[in-house]
Amino acid sequence: MRWDNLSNEAGRTDRTEGGAPGHGPTGTDGPTGPTGPAALFGADAVVTRTFDTPEFRGITFHEIRARSLLNRVPGASRMPFEWTVNPYRGCSHACVYCFARKTHGYLDLDTGIGFDSQIVVKTNAPELLRRELASPRWTGAHVAMGTNVDCYQRAEGRYRLMPGIIRALRDRANPFSILTKGTLILRDLPLIQEAAAVADVGISVSVGFTDTALWRTVEPGTPSPAARLQAVRTLTDAGIECGVLMAPVIPFLGDSPEQLRATVRAVAESGATSVTPLVLHLRPGAREWFTAWLGEHHPHLVERYARMYAGGSYAPTWYQRMITRQVHELAAEFGIGPGGRGPARRIVVPERAERPDGPTPAPGPTQLSLL
Repeated sequence: MRWDNLSNEAGRTDRTEGGAPGHGPTGTDGPTGPTGPAALFGADAVVTRTFDTPEFRGITFHEIRARSLLNRVPGASRMPFEWTVNPYRGCSHACVYCFARKTHGYLDLDTGIGFDSQIVVKTNAPELLRRELASPRWTGAHVAMGTNVDCYQRAEGRYRLMPGIIRALRDRANPFSILTKGTLILRDLPLIQEAAAVADVGISVSVGFTDTALWRTVEPGTPSPAARLQAVRTLTDAGIECGVLMAPVIPFLGDSPEQLRATVRAVAESGATSVTPLVLHLRPGAREWFTAWLGEHHPHLVERYARMYAGGSYAPTWYQRMITRQVHELAAEFGIGPGGRGPARRIVVPERAERPDGPTPAPGPTQLSLL
């Protein structure tokens, strides 16, 4: 296990069984044997916990203390931001198409079921971010969250890292955005409102389709599309502009004119300020897992997918443009428009010492781009 870029704590791996979300663990602590996590992850130590509750059954948490939290996006990325924060690795939302699966391979973890059930938790994320934002070299750049794995996945219900992260950004008047499929974001609505009063805050919820049968198999660990759209309504009613990333549009399963119309109509009814379509892309790691799922649930589509994605990770340009055009036409029909953007900072942050020469400090591991 390659933990060097994530942990500065060494010496023990504990396993805890029992306990309840939001409460201290119960049961026994102690080093695992040769077939436990110590053998799985090697000599570098993490604290490993399991909880015998319905919400977390089958999920293993690997708690680490990260060395850095602000990740620089590769320069070649098409993303409109340069920095991201990811308090978790792996995601219990278990979306079979998730492009971030490959990142588990960087840690020698399985990119299939391991990505869904082996969750790395950066337990010191809030305090570390607060320290990095206070650096004289940090210039207050936009920070994006949820672009790798979901920061409001089920683990957040127990570890509660996001309130501290949002407070750190709020206190520096630092602009940020959150992309999520998790309705748990509503827990932090008061903090988001406070942050939006002093900085530019963007919230987007991912809803690629409203077909419940498709949702149950392709996104089994997520809240339902209807629940996510209700979260959009709650956010917008509270004065927080919220867009919808219509992602992914899944070829041959969620792209019929009737399905696109139903999804855009539901997005419009939620009060979303914008809708942005994104066609399914299949990078290495995700591609193998999705193909296996396709063979089990829709074997007649395996060859069609092989032809469509023969050129690489992305669907053909003509197909992407067709979907984008259809969604934009439907958005215009239902009256969805882009939300306005305010200034990045709305309060004056106390002056800092003169910035020394050199790059912004403490960039963490390189962040994969969403597109």
